[in-house]
Amino acid sequence: MASILDQYEDSQNIRQHSRVSAANIGITHSGFVNVRLEEEKPIFNKQRIDFSPPEKITHLSVCNNQLCMSLGKDTLLRIDLGKPDQPNQIELGRKDDGKVHKLFLDPTGSHLVISLTTNECVYLNRNTQKVRSLSRWRGHLIESIGWNKLIGSETNTGPILVGTSQGIIFEAEISASEGSLFNTNPDQYFRQVHSLEEDGKPAPVCCLEVERGLESKYFIVATTRKRLFQFVGKLAEGSEQQGFSSIFAQNQDLLPSFQEFPVNMGYSEITFYTSKLRCSPKTFAWMMGNGVLYGQLDYVRPDSLLSDVQVWEYTSDIDLNSVKPISIVLTQFHFLLLLPDRVKSICTLNGQVVHEENFFPEKFGSLKKMIKDPITGLVWIYTEKAVFRYHIQREARDVWQMYMNMNKFDLAKEYCKDRPECLDMVLAKEAEHCFQNKRYLESAKCYALTQNYFEEIALKFIEAKQEEALKEFLIKKLTNLKATEKTQITLLVTWLTELYLNRLGQLEADDGKQHLFLETQEEFRNFLKSPKHKDCFYNNRNTIYDLLASHGDVDNMVYFSVIMQDYERVISHYCQHDDYSAALDVLSKHCDDKLFYKFSPVLMQHIPKKVVDAWIQMGNRLDPKNLIPALVNYSQMGSMQQINETIRYMEFCVYELDVKDEAIHNYLLSLYAKHKPDALLWYLEQAGTHVSDIHYDLKYALRLCAEHGYLQACVLVYKIMELYEEAVDLALQVDVDLAKSCADLPEDDEELRKKLGPLNTTDLPLKYKLKQTDRTIDHFKEAICSSLEEYNQHIEELKQEMEEATESAKRIREDIQEMRNKYGVVESQEKCATCDFPLLNRPFYLFLCGHMFHYDCLLQEVIPHLSAFKQNKLEELQKKLAATTQTTKSRHRPKEEDTVSLGKGQGSREQIKSDIDDIIACECVYCGELMIKSIDKPFIDPQKFDQEMSSWL
Repeated sequence: MASILDQYEDSQNIRQHSRVSAANIGITHSGFVNVRLEEEKPIFNKQRIDFSPPEKITHLSVCNNQLCMSLGKDTLLRIDLGKPDQPNQIELGRKDDGKVHKLFLDPTGSHLVISLTTNECVYLNRNTQKVRSLSRWRGHLIESIGWNKLIGSETNTGPILVGTSQGIIFEAEISASEGSLFNTNPDQYFRQVHSLEEDGKPAPVCCLEVERGLESKYFIVATTRKRLFQFVGKLAEGSEQQGFSSIFAQNQDLLPSFQEFPVNMGYSEITFYTSKLRCSPKTFAWMMGNGVLYGQLDYVRPDSLLSDVQVWEYTSDIDLNSVKPISIVLTQFHFLLLLPDRVKSICTLNGQVVHEENFFPEKFGSLKKMIKDPITGLVWIYTEKAVFRYHIQREARDVWQMYMNMNKFDLAKEYCKDRPECLDMVLAKEAEHCFQNKRYLESAKCYALTQNYFEEIALKFIEAKQEEALKEFLIKKLTNLKATEKTQITLLVTWLTELYLNRLGQLEADDGKQHLFLETQEEFRNFLKSPKHKDCFYNNRNTIYDLLASHGDVDNMVYFSVIMQDYERVISHYCQHDDYSAALDVLSKHCDDKLFYKFSPVLMQHIPKKVVDAWIQMGNRLDPKNLIPALVNYSQMGSMQQINETIRYMEFCVYELDVKDEAIHNYLLSLYAKHKPDALLWYLEQAGTHVSDIHYDLKYALRLCAEHGYLQACVLVYKIMELYEEAVDLALQVDVDLAKSCADLPEDDEELRKKLGPLNTTDLPLKYKLKQTDRTIDHFKEAICSSLEEYNQHIEELKQEMEEATESAKRIREDIQEMRNKYGVVESQEKCATCDFPLLNRPFYLFLCGHMFHYDCLLQEVIPHLSAFKQNKLEELQKKLAATTQTTKSRHRPKEEDTVSLGKGQGSREQIKSDIDDIIACECVYCGELMIKSIDKPFIDPQKFDQEMSSWL
């Protein structure tokens, strides 16, 4: 018994195939090569456990990897399947004739309830050896238990439901604790909540199941021999511990919802399938007299939990008079039916028997029961002499084919997405199905994903006159081609272009389909600009141009030209046909700055106003400097209209776009000087009077104004250049007041102001003599006095600050002197604040705050908080101190010169110690700044975190 479950007799399930069947090798219609070198392993793999029971196995239960079986009359064997070599055998100690009727093991594998034929129940917890009686349960033959999966734990079951042979449903709770002095029973309470009947008589409660749905809604499923009952109700949040009696009370006034079948085989059994741990079941299967009722569980429905139900009727070899089904187990896609001598596996998708296996009852005895561990998913079958285990692997292997035959293609694709040859078959079947149902576009999308012959599918859509579906097929095929398949890409691109142009021509001719025309044109243009096929379009652009030209599609030809950056083809075409407005429309539509720079000279000659309008609309997207060559050309030899438009654009650049480029401002100046002199002076005045504000070339402006004789403009430029003498001289030729204003400009240069005054007085006629004003120190008297007062006030403030600093220094010296005379008393029992050992055993420090530290303890506390610089300095000082200490430990008496040297070394040693004290003992480590600065530091050094964490594991 010590080696249970460690070996398996699975040789009967392994088949050796040494040759390859010719029927298994071939090339399918899809082009996939399907070669099976060996038979696939079966989905259901039976393994016999190497276990010989000392007595007959009467009952067995498995849950959460905990296996419990009753042997003979009075023996219970418990096995933790994680430790199969450590079985635990317990004697029930029954002296009467009572036998085990049923075993019930909760989902955690911790609570075992043993129902006896004497209408008694005993309880055994996983962590104890003691079998305890459930006294409140006495007098009832227990047939089923509905465990509480939500709040059940290893020590307490929480409220559970118990079904009896007399149709009564009780609510109970079991606790593994020993209880109090007055209540040592594990059963906390046992009260009736409902009763079930069949044909007006009590009927045994064969199965009970409790599930929680949405919004605190609970579903209770109970079965008798012919009926399946459902109870639906809500429990208030947090009241789950109070039990399920309120759910039955909510259904008391209504007839319970149930389904009934006519045939009674004396018992029934219901099983559920849960896809994930701690999730609600998704499907169910109920074995009863008429067959197996199976379907989905829908927790959203208000009244019934069951949906999409159907009945699988027993096959002809199942005779309820002689060969009854014993147990049922539900998996994801199958339910397993246990018969006395074999197991049948039925697919829930199509109701077909997919597997049947005999168990040779003459060797092992009749099959007794089949159980599924809801946690691990393993299926267990036992006879009186043997235990078998079923491994279910790759159950969904052939599900895709069943879904495909049911025309559920999405599900079929989901279950074969990692098997390309199967996925291809599903897609081909789906494509054909859609084609037969005239869903041509969907069919085309599916066909494009298959490996079916391209020509065959294309002809199929051509014969059906489905150009849109053919186009969709070609697009999908083109998307799936690799970049290296250039010939195929060229073929499909050309073909699709022709199909798009045909379709656009048809839609354009129909006024009622303009919306569809625009959608198709947008789709076609997206196709033309596809980055993936850009190289193909470029290499075959002449072919595409020919196709576009043959259909007379100028708009799309222009669009394609822009994509190919072949702008000359369209714009030159318009210019050659003197359609300059159309050429400008193309430019404006695509807003290509390089295109503007290239064709603006030609267009400016013929439609200057429209061109300038387009430039203005482009705004900052055009660089005015790149347009100057064309502007200069036509401003010199063009008409006045062209010149005015040139000035308009330059003004837009300067005043609207705020262009600061010198070339633009200089060009505008030249235009003003030649063609619009009235605007010249205004421009110069508003441009600013400081050199930093000027964006034109001052020397160029001066030369330009001088050439055209604009003296006042020249004076303005001289003033900006701060050439005041030249400005005054030139202003005298224009206006005396202007000259006066120029003479007063050099405010900061008194010498120049004096020079300009007499100079102009001498040179001017008598009536223009300028009156000079004597300047004396009296003009500055008030300012000088104010300054002297401010200096005196500042000197007084400084004197007061010096006195305060002297007084502060005096107080500091007194404090230092007082500190030198301070002392502290250290008692013999004082201890180090860090290590808590006696303080006087080693050198120590005493701080004013009262904390005392050993020298080495303080050093250990302070070092982690020091900067890298101070740590290095401290290490260097410690090395020097050690070196001086070694020097003083001489065994011989020093000579006179050595004594002198030693004295110097002693002084140096004291200095080193003082330096060390300044670093580590400048303040108390617990009360000073170091402690404050350490607040935001982690307790564990981030660099040592992983090492520290691993040490705790």
